[in-house]
Amino acid sequence: MDLKRRTIAAAMATAIAVPAEGLRQWAYRDPPGILTVCYGHTGPSVRPDRAYSIEECKSLLSTDMNAAIETVERCVPGLPVNVLAAFGDAVYNLGPKIACDTKNSTAARLLKSGQLDFACKQLPRWNKATVMKVSVELPGLTKRRAAEMSLCLTKPAGRGEGV
Repeated sequence: MDLKRRTIAAAMATAIAVPAEGLRQWAYRDPPGILTVCYGHTGPSVRPDRAYSIEECKSLLSTDMNAAIETVERCVPGLPVNVLAAFGDAVYNLGPKIACDTKNSTAARLLKSGQLDFACKQLPRWNKATVMKVSVELPGLTKRRAAEMSLCLTKPAGRGEGV
């Protein structure tokens, strides 16, 4: 994948992720109960018994966001940078299903078939989380998906469209 495109997409996705996630230097349980730290970092490396430095949090964010962008690029190569960024943030937040699982995600099927505007318009549907075994809409996810959709539907202006 082109490094310039990946870097731009990661920066755009990070601009959505940082305010949506906020910064927490101590681990906490998110609404579905997942142990989380920093800017939404999850996984087996999260330790509830320590504080994370801002530098560690920035490093985790960069690593995780780059991995999310690479996942989207691997599943649907050559997307415009704004679409790559929007779905990169969604993958960062939700995991690869939204962009890669063509059997269970309408958005993934639409991305793969090149129907990008329709794929972008699927993002708001992914605003729910399972809380105490019940699927509920979360206002933060609704706002985040709207920001992703807005970015996703943005048409590049003039020269440099293929960044």
